[in-house]
Amino acid sequence: MKPDIHPEYHCARVTCACGETFEVGSTRESLKGEICSKCHPFFTGKQKFVDTGGRVERFKRKYGR
Repeated sequence: MKPDIHPEYHCARVTCACGETFEVGSTRESLKGEICSKCHPFFTGKQKFVDTGGRVERFKRKYGR
């Protein structure tokens, strides 16, 4: 490997929108996420719509539901 061309590797703290934090390895020192395993519907068993930019409303208008 060539010396001095690789970025530094940090132990990054990830913060979810729900407030959960955990650490991962990354070239950045901190990361922000929108959804994690504590609030994702697949892991929690709760139905939750994550509406980005009105996609649900556009679908309802398009198909008349």
